[in-house]
Amino acid sequence: MTADRNSDEAIDAILSTARVFAVVGASNKPYRPSYGVMKALIEHGYTLHPVNPGLAGQEIHGRRVYASLADVPAPVDVVDIFRNSNDALGVVREAIALRNTLGITVVWMQLGVINAGAAEEASAAGLAAVMDRCPRIELARKSRR
Repeated sequence: MTADRNSDEAIDAILSTARVFAVVGASNKPYRPSYGVMKALIEHGYTLHPVNPGLAGQEIHGRRVYASLADVPAPVDVVDIFRNSNDALGVVREAIALRNTLGITVVWMQLGVINAGAAEEASAAGLAAVMDRCPRIELARKSRR
């Protein structure tokens, strides 16, 4: 199996039905990928909750930053992970623990974030798991299809 666990149709379905993203590993630095992805998600009409304990209480793109996923208000459709591949498992486990409280249905590991074990745990818990893909890129691809 490759790192790309989802078909274009599955990705399109996620992006069409999801309305709220929690971005774990959010950065307030314009040169960081999470900064641009968050901006693109907002521009596409998604509600966005940045998560970064070091920036908690501040704002990124006018959105309040939360210290942890547990602090984010419900609902959350997608947990978008901007952490290294090893740290992804902990974030996925937190998403699994909060899935009923927050309404989480998808864990999305960004480009370069590859953790098959995390994806398998998410899938086993009933969550869709996207790995090594970027919603900003996928939104652009979707608009060209």
